[in-house]
Amino acid sequence: MSVLRSVPLGAVLLFASALGATPSALWAATPVGTPTAAASPRLRDALARVWKASPEVEAARAELDAARARALAAAQPIYNPSLSLDAENADVDRRTVGVSLALDLSGKRVARASQGDAEVRVSEAGYDLLRRDVAARWLKAWSTAALAQKQSALGQRRLRLMQRFDDLAAQRLKVGDISSPERDLAALALSDAQLQQANLISDEASARASLMAISGDRASDDLLPLPDDLLPAVESVTARPVDELPELHQAQARQASAEAGVQVARRARIPDPTLSLTGGRVRSGALSERVIGVSVSVPLPVFNTGRADVAAAQSEADAAAAGVRARQFSLRAGLQEAQARYTALRDASAAFRRSRAAAFEDRTALLERLWAAGEITTSDYLVQLKQSLDTALSGDELQSRTWQTWFDYLTAAGRLTDWLDGRTQDASR
Repeated sequence: MSVLRSVPLGAVLLFASALGATPSALWAATPVGTPTAAASPRLRDALARVWKASPEVEAARAELDAARARALAAAQPIYNPSLSLDAENADVDRRTVGVSLALDLSGKRVARASQGDAEVRVSEAGYDLLRRDVAARWLKAWSTAALAQKQSALGQRRLRLMQRFDDLAAQRLKVGDISSPERDLAALALSDAQLQQANLISDEASARASLMAISGDRASDDLLPLPDDLLPAVESVTARPVDELPELHQAQARQASAEAGVQVARRARIPDPTLSLTGGRVRSGALSERVIGVSVSVPLPVFNTGRADVAAAQSEADAAAAGVRARQFSLRAGLQEAQARYTALRDASAAFRRSRAAAFEDRTALLERLWAAGEITTSDYLVQLKQSLDTALSGDELQSRTWQTWFDYLTAAGRLTDWLDGRTQDASR
């Protein structure tokens, strides 16, 4: 407030007139368009390249292939036949051939196949979740890098302004228009701008490194900028029911796998009989006879009844069922939180766009004219220019945070990949 009181009345009126005028060229070049709930083609192409190059996605795909192979193995017959050859030379010469096979009469194969199918569903849900999480992490890293690039460009403009201001201050000091302390203020402002620009460049390098760690590609200089259009409203995206979210699909598949494990343990308690067929010839002296034998053997579950295995499997199934319910609670809460955060930030971003705080170019040009005309002092110019720059940087940061919260909301609503494909309504499921 003290700064405003120190500005002459004519400068204040001129400043207010400029702010109430038509938007600057920069602001007019980026109007608030009609929000659309769909990603741009360039963004979709970038995500496709990330998915293709991501080692995490490749590993998840290999794990899915392994789960399918294990399911195929679990569906195979449990027992293989056994072949035995016996020969004996004594008072009685014996030559026999035997074949034996354990019979799966308890349904162990069916139970193992059911568990294998459930594990495949777990891996499929995990694969979808990983692709979505990689996309979400890349999108948030991209928005951070795009913000850092934009802020670095704005800082570069600040540096040019301070350099020009320093040059003008040196010229005005020579003709006696300003005092030495004011000239020193200009030099100090230039040094401060140089230090802040170094920090902005460092932040941009860090953000690009984070983006590179996900995509594997070097973040190019022509980084895809953040769109300037206002983001869609929450109502433009229909959130999926909780039961259709991939997190719950995975939890339900784990529950199904645990329940199938109970059946596997129960079937394992039932002993399977082994059927043996033997044929050959027995010779005793001059007498030679053909022999055929059939035998059935059944293991006796006396020392290990398998009850503990069944109890353990049942406890795991109960824990998986509880995990499904807990997942439902957390998904509903996460959706409400993401929706509230996104709505608040979107409203704040829209209010910033409608306010005069967004007209940065107009303010900086006006302040320089006022200072050159002697309407405001050097200290007033620096204070108001710093406030304008800080406001512009805060506006860019608000835009980036809104985008990141939008990605969080799409993830919580189960619509991130749909948004990338341009499908966000019930009719397009």
